[in-house]
Amino acid sequence: MTINRYRVREKYLPSTVLFGLGISTFMTTINCEIQVIKKRKILAVASGGGHWVQLLRLRGLLDLHQICYVTVQPDYKNQIDSNSSFYTVTDATRWSKFDLARMVLEVLWIVVKERPDIVITTGAAPGVAAIRAGKLIGARTIWLDSIANIEQMSMSGEKVRPYADLWLTQWEHLARPDGPTFLGAVI
Repeated sequence: MTINRYRVREKYLPSTVLFGLGISTFMTTINCEIQVIKKRKILAVASGGGHWVQLLRLRGLLDLHQICYVTVQPDYKNQIDSNSSFYTVTDATRWSKFDLARMVLEVLWIVVKERPDIVITTGAAPGVAAIRAGKLIGARTIWLDSIANIEQMSMSGEKVRPYADLWLTQWEHLARPDGPTFLGAVI
């Protein structure tokens, strides 16, 4: 269920009184602005360790939205808000083909079940699977490459490039006109 939040900014209306969902009859609507903030469903995906830490540093930006976390460590659940959904998937690498296939199917199931508006990830393998699955259902996708990749983009980041709507690096010298883009670092 999507909940809309309303912000009312008064301009030159110091005597305005708001009553619940309505506005008092004393108020004139001249110079009053109402902004509607649509609550989005965001799937936030990360492997363990530093990938997870960097994802958690984005929480402040995501507070107004419904967040669903996906990671490889079940004990990370105690680090998130109890109102957020939380899933764990099989920890896999490119060297463990069976585990990798299993993880891809688990991520695909989560994406289909949750139907996020936005998929954001700091990598690695679960993030690649989530970006690809997110594109299949029409979600906007954001890849934020790990800050540990100082010399070049990660292999996962390079592979996901064609599927990410926003492809980000945390190192200014790695930014290129054709991507990735540098907008700052989370650490």
